[in-house]
This record gives sequence, C-alpha cells and structure tokens, in this order.
Amino acid sequence: MKLLLHACCAPCSAPILEWLINNDIQPSIFYYNPNIYPETEYVIRRNEIERYCKKLNINFLEGEYNHAAWLDRIRGLEDQPERGSRCLECFKLRLAVTAKVASDNGFDTIASSLSSSRWKSLNQIDTAGNLAVENYPSLTYLAKNWRKGGLQQRRNELLKENGFYNQLYCGCEFSIRSCATPQPQN
Repeated sequence: MKLLLHACCAPCSAPILEWLINNDIQPSIFYYNPNIYPETEYVIRRNEIERYCKKLNINFLEGEYNHAAWLDRIRGLEDQPERGSRCLECFKLRLAVTAKVASDNGFDTIASSLSSSRWKSLNQIDTAGNLAVENYPSLTYLAKNWRKGGLQQRRNELLKENGFYNQLYCGCEFSIRSCATPQPQN
C-alpha cells in the first residue's frame, strides 16, 4: 500500500503515523488545510507536522494555502454549527485535493487524520473521502476510526513526548466560537 495521509496537525497525525509504520505501511503526509485561520496558526501547525515527519523520515507534501478560496467555497455556511454542512463541505474540498495529489503522484490509498478527532463526524469524513476517490479508479479511501485501539491515549502520550503545539480549535474562524463549549462525539 502506498498511502497519502491528509494531515490536519501533528497531535492528530502522530499516533496514526506510528500505527501505519508498525503495520508495515510507509505513509507520506499531505498537509492541505486552507481552512485554518489565521495564517500564523496555519504556519505553526504546518511546522509541527513537518518537524515530526523529519524526525520519522516521512515524506512531507504541502498543498497551497488559499484561505480566501476556502471562504468562497463555504460561503453561505458560515453560521452552521460544528459537524454541520460547513464541515462536510470543508472535508470534501480537502480530501478531493488530497485524492488528486495522490493520483498524480502514484499513491493507491488516501486517509485522513481528521478521523482521529472526537470533535468531528466520522460519517462526514468518510463521505468526503469516498467522494474524493470516485474519479480515480486506481485510488481507494481508507475509512478507519483512528480513535479506537488505544490511539486516543497514544495521541496524548505523543503530544507530551514531542512537545507538540496543541491547538484549541479545529482551524477555521467559525470553529473558534464553539471551542468554549465543545461537544465531543463518541
């Protein structure tokens, strides 16, 4: 399996990378997150995952950061709650670009670290992932609940071991407002 992992951040990606490597899968990371606001936050998160990739000798790819284009894509959905239609549209964009990059670079599988977050809908992420690979017959989407099998606990351990920056909101300016009273999803 030649897997391209869409990475949202180092804390969410680290236990997944460890699991993949321990299961004889050599992943590459694709950091594509035009939703993250402000750009300084984007850079901090990018630098953390890139630093971890260097530590593990994992190939790191970065997509274009174009927050204005992302805002155009979700226009009209700004007032949607977390796990609402704005999040689904955001996932669809990010995983569609991941699928294109994977196809263009000879990968056969994509996955996303978004599936590790308790604050996100697995159904939305899997829907976006499956839609993303529809136009690429040689590409599959690995739908996996990265919250299970001790990976959530391992995330917390790796966060401390590596001194990762741990963000307090999903990424976009609209998710900031909900971080005061987050509602995790089981």
